[in-house]
Amino acid sequence: MPGTPKPSTREAFLALARAELDGRDPDTLLTQTPEGIALRALYTAEDLHRIEHLAASSGQYPFRRGPRATMYTSRPWTIRQYAGFSTAEESNAFYKRGLAAGQRGLSVAFDLATHRGYDSDHPRVSGDVGKAGVAIDSVEDMKRLFDGIPLGSTSVSMTMNGAVLPILASYIVAAEEQGVPLAKLSGTIQNDILKELMVRNTYIYPPAPSMRIVADIIEYATHHMPRYNSISISGYHMQEAGATLDLELGFTLADGLEYIRAALSRGLGIDQFAPRLSFFFATGMNFFMEIAKLRAARALWAELVQECFAPTDSRSLELRTHCQTSGVSLTAQDPLNNIVRTTIEALSAVLGGTQSLHTNAYDEALALPSERSARIARNTQLILQHEAGLTQVVDPWGGSYFMEALTQELSDRARAVIAEVEAAGGMARAIEQGLPKRRIEEAAARRQARVDRGLDVIVGVNAFQAPEEPALELRVVDGHAVLDAQRERLRELKEKRDGIAVEATLSALRERARSGLGNLLSAAVAAVRVRATVGEISAALADIFGRYEGQVHTVQGVYGSYYQGHAEWAALRARVVLLREKLGRNPRILMAKLGQDGHDRGAKVVASALADLGFDVDLGPLFQTPAEVARQAVDNDVHLVGISTQAGAHTMLVPELIQELAKLGAADVRVVCGGIIPSADEPALFAAGVSLVFGPASKLPEVAAKLLALLEHSSEAT
Repeated sequence: MPGTPKPSTREAFLALARAELDGRDPDTLLTQTPEGIALRALYTAEDLHRIEHLAASSGQYPFRRGPRATMYTSRPWTIRQYAGFSTAEESNAFYKRGLAAGQRGLSVAFDLATHRGYDSDHPRVSGDVGKAGVAIDSVEDMKRLFDGIPLGSTSVSMTMNGAVLPILASYIVAAEEQGVPLAKLSGTIQNDILKELMVRNTYIYPPAPSMRIVADIIEYATHHMPRYNSISISGYHMQEAGATLDLELGFTLADGLEYIRAALSRGLGIDQFAPRLSFFFATGMNFFMEIAKLRAARALWAELVQECFAPTDSRSLELRTHCQTSGVSLTAQDPLNNIVRTTIEALSAVLGGTQSLHTNAYDEALALPSERSARIARNTQLILQHEAGLTQVVDPWGGSYFMEALTQELSDRARAVIAEVEAAGGMARAIEQGLPKRRIEEAAARRQARVDRGLDVIVGVNAFQAPEEPALELRVVDGHAVLDAQRERLRELKEKRDGIAVEATLSALRERARSGLGNLLSAAVAAVRVRATVGEISAALADIFGRYEGQVHTVQGVYGSYYQGHAEWAALRARVVLLREKLGRNPRILMAKLGQDGHDRGAKVVASALADLGFDVDLGPLFQTPAEVARQAVDNDVHLVGISTQAGAHTMLVPELIQELAKLGAADVRVVCGGIIPSADEPALFAAGVSLVFGPASKLPEVAAKLLALLEHSSEAT
């Protein structure tokens, strides 16, 4: 009614709400986030009683409202699309089109062979070359990648961690040969090895020498590259691996503290390098939580750095971040829905105050993005910048009862995660103890169980399914052609270079690695100048440091707990018991990864679910060849081999696996595949002898039912 006074207290709000709810208490309308945060239907000023910093504006400590006073009103976020396709020439053409269409920074995706420090002619990477990014074997490839792109005025981000020394050195030498001095280079190298050891797995060396490399790069950039971000501390891959947002935030900031300590051990002062630290977060479909996460990240980082290191330069307290929309939220089913998902996720990143953003393409659950899908992804950001009015207001959520309370609650939970890590002796020690990996894998199993049970709705996947799938024109990489071309380039390079000079620089690099004296990046730059390759530099360091092999294990009891008393699950367990009686033992499966694909979330979640059903599950080590997987399958006497694939190598490596099994007299071992497998690849896989193919977002009870049917049929046939 006109003239009715607005309620000013929580009690008044609740009275009005109860009237609309027929007397029900609004505080009973609770939901709970995956982080365990209870969300009420109603928030008022009384929920802000613990919030101390509402008076601070953007650009002021603790930077909850943004690291800059004017934020997007003076400069919008940078559109920085992550891309790399097969060859340097094809990627170069894509970059130039993006720059011409409004993109303001480049972000390079490398193939898995490059990530793991192998040249394209190495026998372990035949299925990976050019498949999930651009193949870079030498500085000559790097020069082709940036041909016609002025590195002195173009910000370049490179997602590289394992082979970070030869890749960054190649970028430096490519710029040098363009005539660009180090002081003018701007951009970011990811250089976040702790995250790799935790979830993404594109590591090369053990933790201790890996941390030395991180510190050497920070030291080198501090002295020679004042505009360059020498590390991007990444939570993105933690969320993609299944972490809840409190885990993503807590573990990421704990990584940051560890990197600061590593840089300080070089004798650097906190204010010399901290202003150039950067961060990288995922933004998924939990819209309000993602906004709160970015606001909490800035405030919590500022508080932690102030408490632990007491810098005198306020820039050392600022958390600046790149964001990328979620890859794991993309669905192969009804994929045009992904345009909407990406828009929502991009909006949360912007409202949270990101400094740069990548938006995923709608077809990336199936393949590398096509020209059309990449254009839509880029235009999503342009529309948000130019049509939605988002750049006209600084922190529009500031002061919101709900958002401020949510930000504080998430911050408190992340602080608890950080405290747990610090109590373990810091992140490096926590990783050695398996703490973050275990917590993330448990969260991933819970998430998958909730989706499979329908407790979390995914439109087009477990609800509101489309009657038929739209046909998509997917990007196809001719792996054989890329492999042949890269091998030929390597042969020509080695013929023309000064081999004695190459070996001299590699010997100097080994000596620095062995002695612990001198900066490894400067030695890698010297090696690249005389045309040492990525693989040769990585191998020289491995001669001293060795190659690291991470431990693998499965989480048990988490997935199955969501199916207690569920009829379908009970029926599956009964079928496992009957099959055990027929076989004389439990059905046994080897879950394996082929090639250099380290994304193991899918394999581990499937392994966990099958173990909870009663299967015996062997989880193979990462980075295996087909021959190695076949030998393990025979030695462990398994009935099934399950191959989890995300990077396209299945087209070459799975047929090889089936041939290797036959050579060992194990043609009766069934091979099944799951992951990012375009439907166009399925006929060739079936023709090669694959028994079953499971696409992304397959429900695990349905997967188990098909595996049991396959084994039941096989047992009857014998």
